Amino acid sequence: MEMFVSFCIVVLLAVIAFAGVELVNLQFLFGVIIPYAAFAVFVIGFINRVIQWGRSPVPFHIPTTCGQQKSLPWIKDSKLDNPSGTLGVIGRMALEVFFFRSLFRNLKTGLQNGELKYTGTKWLWLGGLIFHYSFFIVLLRHLRFFTNPVPSFVSYLDMVDGYFKSGAPHLLVTGWVLLGAVIYLFLRRAFIPGVRYISLTADYFPLFLIMGVALSGIIMRYYIKVDIVSVKELTMGLVTFSPVVPEGIGSIFFIHLFLICVLFAYFPFSKLMHMGGVFLSPTRNLPNNSRMRRHINPWNYDVKVHTYEEYEEEFRDKMKSVGLPVEKE
Repeated sequence: MEMFVSFCIVVLLAVIAFAGVELVNLQFLFGVIIPYAAFAVFVIGFINRVIQWGRSPVPFHIPTTCGQQKSLPWIKDSKLDNPSGTLGVIGRMALEVFFFRSLFRNLKTGLQNGELKYTGTKWLWLGGLIFHYSFFIVLLRHLRFFTNPVPSFVSYLDMVDGYFKSGAPHLLVTGWVLLGAVIYLFLRRAFIPGVRYISLTADYFPLFLIMGVALSGIIMRYYIKVDIVSVKELTMGLVTFSPVVPEGIGSIFFIHLFLICVLFAYFPFSKLMHMGGVFLSPTRNLPNNSRMRRHINPWNYDVKVHTYEEYEEEFRDKMKSVGLPVEKE
């Protein structure tokens, strides 16, 4: 049910963009007002979410570890899995952000022939890594629409991405790789019973939304052509805050743009915010130096205690009457 609802929402969004442009002529709304609003929601929502996480108190060190902690000099410690200093934390975070190291090392349990077995999740790691890197490259390639002159690294990236030089326009690999990766992540979620059982609409919706963005971009590039010069004029107008909507931009472009706007506006309120949250996770960004330094809860307050001496002074007579030993007669 969650899968069907998410799919219908994305289809409805595409229909709204198509109808708004083709039937009601709301090109300015979908080409200018909605992109500005989506970008504002993204920036404000992202900053607000990070500030909320940053204000969350972390009274104790709670890093997740899976290696030997630093202790005695003759015991070899694990500097990345169980970092004791800032440098180790930086290395651990770098491996996590750029290579998804914890997902690479992840294991899943299952029964095989009546025995509990541990197996790896390397296909999930590979699919997630390809998805994120292809998405990142596609975003960088799109900078050519928002810059003039186009930075040299964007042109070089476009050249490498279109290395095969097949077709007209030439094939850009990452667009198809992105679509394939997000389809794989969807199929995994839809057909593995354990994963499907815990999946919600919030899990399916971004997958279908990104799928719609990638698919509409591929259709626009290879099948239903749009006026690139007009698109460049529109995007440069948005960047320079002198918006203009040229004539002749096809509806497929506005569908693509509207889905992107929805994705940007939805981003800060979704699970996609792990992009910013990974840097603020106390299980990752704290060194495990509990054997080197005593960590005291800053919330601790002075508590009035009742010492044994005070207790005995108060109840000495009663203790003696029932035969309990006392330290002071």
